Amino acid sequence: MGKIIAIANQKGGVGKTTTAMNLAASLAVLEFNTLVIDADPQANTTSGLGHDPKAIDTSIYECMVDGINVRDIILKTSIEHLDLVPSHIDLVGAEVEMINLENREEKMKEVIAPIKDLYDFIIIDCSPSLGLITINALTAANSVIIPVQCEYFALEGLGKLLNTIKIIQTRLNPDLEIEGILLTMYDVRLRLSNQVVEEVRLHFKNMVFDTIIPRNVRLSESPSFGLPVIAFDAEGKGSIAYLNLAGEIAQKNGLQKVTT
Repeated sequence: MGKIIAIANQKGGVGKTTTAMNLAASLAVLEFNTLVIDADPQANTTSGLGHDPKAIDTSIYECMVDGINVRDIILKTSIEHLDLVPSHIDLVGAEVEMINLENREEKMKEVIAPIKDLYDFIIIDCSPSLGLITINALTAANSVIIPVQCEYFALEGLGKLLNTIKIIQTRLNPDLEIEGILLTMYDVRLRLSNQVVEEVRLHFKNMVFDTIIPRNVRLSESPSFGLPVIAFDAEGKGSIAYLNLAGEIAQKNGLQKVTT
């Protein structure tokens, strides 16, 4: 049975999409069958993995609102072992359309149920909000990764997210765990970055991943080529960081990663 991991933080610009697509690609490179679900109306994971959102006719939106079978919309990517459930802008309207649906918080869970045994990992890229789609993702997930950027307002809003997770654990998904807090956009030259790392580790201790994602030009450039960074600059710092994160997650979950 695949492990379902949501990448969530209602704060924008913290590296959710970068983490979703590059963690998923790194897990796939380690030969874990991996599916990434783009649950963000901006559809940046979809375009970042080489598919034009404007050309997508059927997405996670239709699966959740209209009951389309998710098996029929899974797309291949340029990375072996990595599949994609795409998004498009119509997902913005899903929250309004789902408001009167029965069990509306569990629609994504229902969508994923028939395919979760086909993958080792299912990674969900959430939108920068704590709306109904993100609640769906957290209800469907086994665990959540929280990206936190190494910048001044790093911990801003984190309490609200942790409170939301606690509510979901109480009411909708008692098995939801925090996979870890991931420090992103780290710049070794900045004293502030080092201060944030110290502060987050002091507050959250073992909840923080050992791997830290650096601020990296190649990480920023690769989505414009429709590629995860590992296919764009395999030996760069960004690629190595996400491979290390994939290895850390695999080890944490008792899975043997491929050694080269």
